[in-house]
Amino acid sequence: MQTILHHGSDVAVLGLGTWQMRGDACTAGVERALALGYRHIDTAQGYLNEAEVGEGMRRSGVPRDDVFLTTKLRPRNFRKRDVIDSTHESLTALGVETVDLLLMHWPNPEVPLEETLGAMRDLRDRGAIRHIGVSNFPPSLAERACELTEMFTNQVEYHPYLSQGALLRQAERLDYLVTAYSPLAQGRAGDDVVLQEIGAAHHKTPGQVALRWLIQQAHVLAIPKAASADNQRANIEIFDFELSEEEMAAVAGLDRDERLTDDMNVDWER
Repeated sequence: MQTILHHGSDVAVLGLGTWQMRGDACTAGVERALALGYRHIDTAQGYLNEAEVGEGMRRSGVPRDDVFLTTKLRPRNFRKRDVIDSTHESLTALGVETVDLLLMHWPNPEVPLEETLGAMRDLRDRGAIRHIGVSNFPPSLAERACELTEMFTNQVEYHPYLSQGALLRQAERLDYLVTAYSPLAQGRAGDDVVLQEIGAAHHKTPGQVALRWLIQQAHVLAIPKAASADNQRANIEIFDFELSEEEMAAVAGLDRDERLTDDMNVDWER
């Protein structure tokens, strides 16, 4: 598994997203992914599956220190006391002493950014979390977050149909990573003719091409959700080929500013 050394931690460029994975299926999915070689797991308070994710990690037998684990604060938990209390609840649910990365899940203009990030810094200083990040932050808000703390990542929707050029340029300048969720455009990538043609040249699927395009970019991680063994295996089989500059440009050319996730009234500044 390819990793990036960032702010002192190795993080796998490809992780397992667990959005909409629940119950025993979530536990089994996490356990199976780790058996296949995944070492980066992403969850959130709002996913209502932290306990199942933690159980899957334990059942896998993979040492805790070998797995980069991310969870996210609900926006309703952004007040200082709520940040601290809810994070400890997440640690209990996950069955771990610390998470590698804690994110603010969405912007919440009702709570000062300084208050939330300050509480997260306190948690980091106490060893409850290792790194701080945000999710779904537009460039101006991400810039402000970087002024207030050492930011590990901004996790956003990113796939061939939605360019994140502004954030990528900012990530390079401010030294944070961009983590792509919905990297397969919620299944739409599989029907794309351009991705199919590129995939045929490499004996790969369109989805594998889309993932390869993402992780071949500097400062980019991808966390596709995959519950089945076949999808998990397909997603991880992207490290034995490389896209040419022309192929990278062809995939980038598919951008049509198509956002598939409810934007929660965020101004994306485009």
